[in-house]
Amino acid sequence: MNPGYFPSLEGISAAEQRLAEVIQATPLLKNQRLSSRYDANVLLKREDLQVVRSYKIRGAYNKIRSLGNDALANGVICASAGNHAQGVAFSCERLGIAGTIFMPVTTPRQKINQVKMFGKEHATIVLSGDTFDQANAAAIEASHARGITFIPPFDDPAVIEGQATVAAEIHRQAGARVDYLFVPVGGGGLASGLGAFYKQVSPETRIVGVEPAGAAGMKRSLEVGQVTTLDTIDKFVDGAAVQRVGDLTFNICREVLDDIITVPEGKVCTTILDLYNYDAIVVEPAGALAISALDFYRESLVGKAVACIVSGSNNDITRMEEIRERSLLYEGLKHYFIINFPQRAGALHDFVSRVLGPGDDITYFEYKKKTHREKGPALVGIEVQHPHDVEAILARLNEYHISHEYLNRDLTLFEFMVT
Repeated sequence: MNPGYFPSLEGISAAEQRLAEVIQATPLLKNQRLSSRYDANVLLKREDLQVVRSYKIRGAYNKIRSLGNDALANGVICASAGNHAQGVAFSCERLGIAGTIFMPVTTPRQKINQVKMFGKEHATIVLSGDTFDQANAAAIEASHARGITFIPPFDDPAVIEGQATVAAEIHRQAGARVDYLFVPVGGGGLASGLGAFYKQVSPETRIVGVEPAGAAGMKRSLEVGQVTTLDTIDKFVDGAAVQRVGDLTFNICREVLDDIITVPEGKVCTTILDLYNYDAIVVEPAGALAISALDFYRESLVGKAVACIVSGSNNDITRMEEIRERSLLYEGLKHYFIINFPQRAGALHDFVSRVLGPGDDITYFEYKKKTHREKGPALVGIEVQHPHDVEAILARLNEYHISHEYLNRDLTLFEFMVT
């Protein structure tokens, strides 16, 4: 691996020629709602409409297509939380070669099924480890043991150049200078490729990387000046949740990123719901990262041309309840309490009539009556209309001397009782 490697325009152009065999350029569309909200020209690069519903096909196919005949005959192996796996599976089926794909045990069922669909008889899935990094280590070990080419998800020149073709398309489609380009960051393949292209053709464009707050490996690495492995991560934004970013991608990103910011997972969930409810766009958590960052850049975007990468739409419908819950908690609209109810008839009625406001709604209630006890604890979830409504609830709980504990302020207890 060349530590001094930097993607060239020639390499990116060659990747485009290879990819022309399997993909078409995805649209770059103005979003009127977001443009009005931020008083800017907000453009969405719709990689969620790609052939495997994410940009990952670009790097995967470019890497595999560049292999020699002997390597292709032996097949390939990879690790992925979902989207890279689908790109590899699609490429294997298209080229008629065998692919072994390691995926974390925690991978959503929808993504596993998609890999099977795209790869057909050419893809063999192996579930290994709880995180991408654990699955990745197992795949690398298997590739060495079996002498099969490993297809990295991000830390490889051919993969990076394949992802960079997203930027080449944006540059042609925009028709004018893009002032800000927001790109999701997981291992860094897309950000490094996109940033490298733009720094060569439009250096005045500001490239902003966006990571989930619970898996901010690139930001941490840039802060300390070297690639750093995170001890733990929040796996919710599974398409961008890696414990260790790439060595090549780190070296490129520190040259091409003008800023990197983190977005809370709850904010990502709010963006997913807004895109679905207002724009009829279905995205996975990683696909919402770039748009989620706009609120944190609001003042800088006025009057500017802004492009956001919608990186993928491989979302599992069974996750929607969790997405809604995380959004409500982030927005301050869902609150959990432990209430010590007197063990007498009418106690719940008194609570509802005295404590809840006209717009408050109990959405979760778990209570177990205990013998020989004056009071029995209940876990109560309350949804409010406005974030400040919880202050009135807390005030009334104190006014009526109702024994309680507010769980949202106690992260440890909240995770134990609720999540």
